[in-house]
Amino acid sequence: MFVVKRIYEEAAAKDGFRVLVDRLWPRGISKERAHLDLWLKEIAPSDDLRRWYHDSKNWVEFKKRYKAELTTKRALIDQLKNLEKEHKQVTLLYSSKNIESNNATALIELLTT
Repeated sequence: MFVVKRIYEEAAAKDGFRVLVDRLWPRGISKERAHLDLWLKEIAPSDDLRRWYHDSKNWVEFKKRYKAELTTKRALIDQLKNLEKEHKQVTLLYSSKNIESNNATALIELLTT
């Protein structure tokens, strides 16, 4: 099972396998506090898309563009799906202040459809 969680929230045992899916390391978070099992920055949106979305706030278009980018990252998608098979739960971590419309929630839509 995949879930999403903001990295600024406290880590919990129920998080299972914790994967940071942001390209940039989150400000103010030490590696110890992050309790990461994996940092998969290559699966994050490109810098151009990330900057565009930050300015435009167009969620539907962002998801469309991000999904297009992910078509070239099939091995990373497969890696996440294999992690889900190995672990009871995989928590995708993100740093965005927007808890409803961020790259982790867009990614989970792709992984669960």
